[in-house]
Amino acid sequence: MILTVTPNPSLDRTYEVPALDRGEVLRATAERMDPGGKGVNVSRAVAAAGHRTVAVMPLGGAPGALVAELLTGQRIEVAPVLVVGATRSNIALAEPDGTLTKINAPGPELSAAEAESLLSAVTAHSASAAWIACCGSLPRGLAPEWYAELVTRAHAAGARVALDTSGPSLLAALRSRPDVVKPNADELAQAVGRPLATLGDAVKAAEELRGLGAGAVLASLGADGQLLVSSAGAFYGHASVTAVRSNVGAGDASLAGFLAAGGEGPKALSAAVAHGAAAVQLPGSVMPKPTDLDPSAVTVTADIPLDRALTEQGNPR
Repeated sequence: MILTVTPNPSLDRTYEVPALDRGEVLRATAERMDPGGKGVNVSRAVAAAGHRTVAVMPLGGAPGALVAELLTGQRIEVAPVLVVGATRSNIALAEPDGTLTKINAPGPELSAAEAESLLSAVTAHSASAAWIACCGSLPRGLAPEWYAELVTRAHAAGARVALDTSGPSLLAALRSRPDVVKPNADELAQAVGRPLATLGDAVKAAEELRGLGAGAVLASLGADGQLLVSSAGAFYGHASVTAVRSNVGAGDASLAGFLAAGGEGPKALSAAVAHGAAAVQLPGSVMPKPTDLDPSAVTVTADIPLDRALTEQGNPR
């Protein structure tokens, strides 16, 4: 079982539009409504692959009730922590060339009691979890050290933790030694405080995060593929993609594939790359099923072309 933690979940509405013309009335050609949040997406991808998952999150108001209903319909066990504020609603506008414009609401502010209840809910479900995936930004009311406390409690319960967050929350959590962290190129650059122009730069930055406490670093580099840097060495994986339809949740699908495949080594990296490549070819935040995966399109190697320039260079914004 893979347990996911989403401190700031959402109800996501995605509209496909012919073009994004500012100031005009846009007529959508298709629309979707999905439960959102990085941890939620990991649970959705795990469930789509046929594995058991439990999703812990704060939920409030009518949007929160709808998030729980949608997740239950996808065979995901929901462990809600009821909060006073309403769960946020987000909007995404997807253009035919793959360009995505997102409007993310801030979400409710959690009280100290609600923050503690969320930690307690994670601890209560830790015993049966092969992995705990802690994902996304922290809502108002949660200090940057909240994830660090979660990692500490999860380790005390004997669980392995994968962390996908950024900024002060990531740096604070490294002191608690999460087993895996999963930054994208910009988040990796932000963590080390400098731009990343090549794969070699990304490998060096990942090693620095390991020096700060991360057990392993699974770095999503967009069209440039993914890196896995751990005590076993560094591996690089990439896949050929026919056409990008939406990159929403692609990194979350990658993390789900990685954890479902054991969470370590080149085989898990290959699964991560396959899931990410499948996700970008699906509409909105649809998570890939096993039939969507193409393992033959994936290449994983320890012979990393360190001088290769990154198409999507990491910037420490």
